[in-house]
Amino acid sequence: MLNLYFSKACLLSFLCGLVFLLSCRSTHDWRVQADEQAEKLLSSYQESVSGKSEEIQVESPGDSLRRRLLLEQGLHYQDPASLGIRDLPENEAWQPEQHLLDADENAAPQPESGLRFSLVEALQVAAYNSREFQSRKDNLYRTALNLDLETERFRNTFAGMMQSEISTSGAGDNRVTGINTPGRLSLTRKFRSGVEFGSAISLNLVKMLTGEKASFWGLSGDASVAIPLLRGAGEFVAAESLTQAERNLLYAVRDFEQYKRSFVVRVAQSYLNVLQSAQRVLNQEANYKRVVSSTRRSRRMADAGRLPEYQFDQAVQDELNARDRWISSCQSHESSLDSFKVMLGLPADAIIELPTDELAKIESEFAGMLAGESPIDYSGKVPPADAPVELKKPDAAVTGKYEIDAEKAVKLALSRRLDLQTLADKVNDAQRKVRIAADALRAELTLGGSAAIGQSRGLSNADPGNASINAREGRYSGLLTLDLPLERSAERNNYRQSLLELENAVRNYQGEEDNIKQTVRANLRALLEYRESLIIQSLAVKLANRRVASTDLLLQAGRAEIRDLLEAQGALLSAENSLTAAVVGYRMRELELQSNLGVLSVNVQGEWQEMDLSEFK
Repeated sequence: MLNLYFSKACLLSFLCGLVFLLSCRSTHDWRVQADEQAEKLLSSYQESVSGKSEEIQVESPGDSLRRRLLLEQGLHYQDPASLGIRDLPENEAWQPEQHLLDADENAAPQPESGLRFSLVEALQVAAYNSREFQSRKDNLYRTALNLDLETERFRNTFAGMMQSEISTSGAGDNRVTGINTPGRLSLTRKFRSGVEFGSAISLNLVKMLTGEKASFWGLSGDASVAIPLLRGAGEFVAAESLTQAERNLLYAVRDFEQYKRSFVVRVAQSYLNVLQSAQRVLNQEANYKRVVSSTRRSRRMADAGRLPEYQFDQAVQDELNARDRWISSCQSHESSLDSFKVMLGLPADAIIELPTDELAKIESEFAGMLAGESPIDYSGKVPPADAPVELKKPDAAVTGKYEIDAEKAVKLALSRRLDLQTLADKVNDAQRKVRIAADALRAELTLGGSAAIGQSRGLSNADPGNASINAREGRYSGLLTLDLPLERSAERNNYRQSLLELENAVRNYQGEEDNIKQTVRANLRALLEYRESLIIQSLAVKLANRRVASTDLLLQAGRAEIRDLLEAQGALLSAENSLTAAVVGYRMRELELQSNLGVLSVNVQGEWQEMDLSEFK
């Protein structure tokens, strides 16, 4: 009896200690456990999608660039939330040290060139500060946590409970008072085959506080099992929720990979738009100065009687228009710069700079395309005006490095586009759901069983003494449940809808495949169009410069009117702006094509790498 007492005391002590240890786990420990599970799943699925894994950091940096700009530049903000989560004041509901990592563990890299961003640095800033980008990472992380929770349904699940209660009953000398301390440890498990198993062991101590003040132990165990034999049986059906959660994480990883490419293209588009608007300001400024010089010259010539007064008025009017366009271009540049800062996740009133030579570097990369045969040649003998005109096709010898064969481009896109792979997999999902819906139409036959041995003890049944475990005195039962498919209206409709969903999934795949083909072919046509525009506008700028110089000389010689000079200067401005637009447009079509082909490599830090497509020429 003494040995039995000690063994039961040890078991109760073990249960108490286990409950105590679990209850003492800190919020930091729970957070770390969740992070480890999510990161493990994400790493595995990233490897399967792209062949590499990268850390998905979902907590805000300790000292973000946005925060630094607000504080260092003295920018206005209304609430500490504008600075970041670490600046929220501590209160009854929020104790940062319990929930956040150390700031040093989550630091964001700062641009090497301070607040003067190159395109590469701008992408890295966006990766750490863009609210949209952070939200997409959060969604990916949530999908991983959802899969972990779904996986939990098919793991061993332990639960422990301890409680202590004091109670009294009766009256006078018959009053009974005592303490009952029950403990329970249970194990449940659902198998992918659909079988469900549960077991538990319970131990309780009853301590009488009246009478002889004796102590009694209660000890019991129970187990149950349910085995589906028809409807709901088998891993294909029973584990469908887990299968779909796994597919959802795969789709989320693919979607994030494709999103990173489109995000890079959009940031680059905004960046180049700012450069283009800055160049327009310079072009308008240069034109404004030319027009002012022309107006001054026309005033002096009018005073000398060499120019009619109305031509001077034309020059003044053009100067006013030039000033209006210059001011408009300045304000447009400021607006595009503000939009760019907000896209990066920075305050709109922050002071940042973009390199002025970035556009010239891009233009220099396209110099090779300007070395081909000119589309216009009037040197030598010129044919008569009424002679047949033969139009020159675009020069195929000076194509850009991403102007590849259309058929090869389409084939490459169809094999690399992750969103198309997802739509193909969703067709398989729809097929799987048809089978599961058909399974729900079957009869349900479930075999169950349960067993229980031992007894618990309470104040009302403590007299028999300590409980004992005796298998012969156990309680056992078996059950076979049959549910015939006499009424399956809901299941019938779900089955029919699953067929409709399959049809829809097939149409979605077809539509996206055709859309990819159309988009890639349109990208290649746009590259050719912008390449020709580059060549044309480059020649137009040279011609316009010559025209301005020659018209100015003719005006001074009295052989031209001021209107001719003003038109020549306007043509130069238009050609300069068109050349800038062609440079930006061609570069953007290059990035868009790589994104649409699925070959633009981008990591979560905003670093990107373009693919050599020379083999697809």
